[in-house]
Amino acid sequence: MDGLAVRRLPERRQPDVRGAQEIVLVVEDDRLVRSYVLTQIESLGYTTLSANNGSEALAVLDSSAPIDLLFTDVIMPGAMNGRELATEAQKRRPGLRVLFTSGYTENAIDQDGKLEQGILFLGKPYSRAQLARMLQVALREGERQLARQEPVG
Repeated sequence: MDGLAVRRLPERRQPDVRGAQEIVLVVEDDRLVRSYVLTQIESLGYTTLSANNGSEALAVLDSSAPIDLLFTDVIMPGAMNGRELATEAQKRRPGLRVLFTSGYTENAIDQDGKLEQGILFLGKPYSRAQLARMLQVALREGERQLARQEPVG
């Protein structure tokens, strides 16, 4: 293959899926990661609220602030992990959609019994496009669940 040059075609970028002003509560204990995630989510057209841990998140959930999606780290220091937070959040706000994230693999988290099958999970690190897609999936899944609960006619 002497003298042959390999030319790579530019990767086709898929346009980011944009939010429609939905409000996302981001719960992340690492300040730098939280700041980065908030910036990424806001750049996708969403409004954000943030919390450092489960107890701060519950205080936000107890307020009158509208929230469409809880985006939470699974593994957090303190008395409450992300799964416990989601359970408590959904008691306070039935129908609240949840998207989990973690630097641990989904398999490792499952083995610890922290997430059930079918839970929406975005593993760290993730790209902006992956984040955009999963936010949309989580919000659409919530819409489908609400539609199934509404009485017909």
